Amino acid sequence: MTTSTLHETCKDQLAKLAEANDAFSRRYPGDRPDRQPVHTVYGGAHLFKATTTQKLGELAIRSLDAYGADPFGFAIALGILDREPPHGAELAKRFQTDPAGVQADAPAAWLALAVHDRVRKKLEREAVEDFRIDFEDGYGNRPDEEEDATAVQAATEVAKGMEQGTLPPFIGIRIKPLNEELRLRSIRTLDIFVRTLVEKAGKLPDNFVVTLPKVPVAEQVTTLVRLFEALEKDTGLAPGSLKMELMIELTQTLMAPDGRSNLPLLHQAAEGRCVAAHFGTYDYTASCSITAAYQKMDHPACDFALHMMKVAYANTGLWLSDGATNVMPVAPHRAAKGESLSIEQEAENQAVVHGAWKMAYDHIRHSLMNGLYQGWDLHPAQLPIRYAACYAFFLEGFAAAAERLANFMAKAGQATLVGDVFDDAATGQGLLNYFLRGLSSGAVSLDELAVTGLTEEEIRTRSFAKILKMRTGK
Repeated sequence: MTTSTLHETCKDQLAKLAEANDAFSRRYPGDRPDRQPVHTVYGGAHLFKATTTQKLGELAIRSLDAYGADPFGFAIALGILDREPPHGAELAKRFQTDPAGVQADAPAAWLALAVHDRVRKKLEREAVEDFRIDFEDGYGNRPDEEEDATAVQAATEVAKGMEQGTLPPFIGIRIKPLNEELRLRSIRTLDIFVRTLVEKAGKLPDNFVVTLPKVPVAEQVTTLVRLFEALEKDTGLAPGSLKMELMIELTQTLMAPDGRSNLPLLHQAAEGRCVAAHFGTYDYTASCSITAAYQKMDHPACDFALHMMKVAYANTGLWLSDGATNVMPVAPHRAAKGESLSIEQEAENQAVVHGAWKMAYDHIRHSLMNGLYQGWDLHPAQLPIRYAACYAFFLEGFAAAAERLANFMAKAGQATLVGDVFDDAATGQGLLNYFLRGLSSGAVSLDELAVTGLTEEEIRTRSFAKILKMRTGK
């Protein structure tokens, strides 16, 4: 029998290859296993209170009840349905006790009812997943004394929220850029905020992050790392406690002067402290000299920048986020105290809100289709649409994807047993990613994922290859 000795002949080269493979694996460890928020809500630092996100949830529910109380009307406004289904009232009543039966008999109606039901419950339970206390665009340039006071006040409110349990699962601050004009102000705000927070709460809240905007050079990122180190030492925080996320919103952020992509350089400069990269739609389109009328999330220039981010940061563990729809779902008419709106005014209010909802829904769907599972929200009335778009995206293809994944798993096991090669692992991983994202977004539950044939332990591995290995023992 012929034996192979090539590996011994080329052992020095194979040792070099092993080093290169190990370095690649360290740089590209894959997606993080923890939960990624589906959005980040931005709000001016001067307005933040410990109860801010709870109040945003109340306002979101009020908007849903005012302009989307009927599940079918809500679905039609967003384009989930073309028209109200036959026997809609009967289906809605039946859905309360027999959702599986409605799904089997009227899948389109079931989707509309399921999305509306889950959106309402989400808004009641956890309307805001991530909140950024903004000292940049949402706050503006103010006298130093005023921003100093705001930094103290905002940090104090975060400490109150930690004590009262009213903060969202993810929270942070956005400082001003570290350019020559604003770097001293930015550093001062960061210093005052963190010191005040640690003084009053003794620690940082869970999943706390500092957002660095408008980053053209890696030296700004390196500087923030050194600032973090100094703050941790001075306040007694554990080394590595402070994390950052980068705003990708300038053309120079994408491309370095020598023609290389700047994005990997920014990531390396963070020295392991960067957890996310967020796209700034309007600053980026402005930097491309695109006029205001065409500065929209689905502009081709945005698609290019976002795909650059995907290429640079895929499998690095960074969370990527798209931007925000800047057309707010705000009704133009408000009734004066003791008065009522006319029928025409009420109709115009609904048309304006539904139009803004549809725009936001389409933008979020565009992001989801391009593999971007997080975005920005700027107004409480946008929150129902964030969840509606996410839930519809994952629910509408759930049954077919579950059947496909179950078939893949069965075929993979059979192929292994008979010694054949199973060469569709990439498709299997793609389907698994679909369910993982649906689970993370809250669109589906672990119980519902049981139809895929996967156990909770298998789902938590996040790896199709690992699941096959667990099942075959190889």
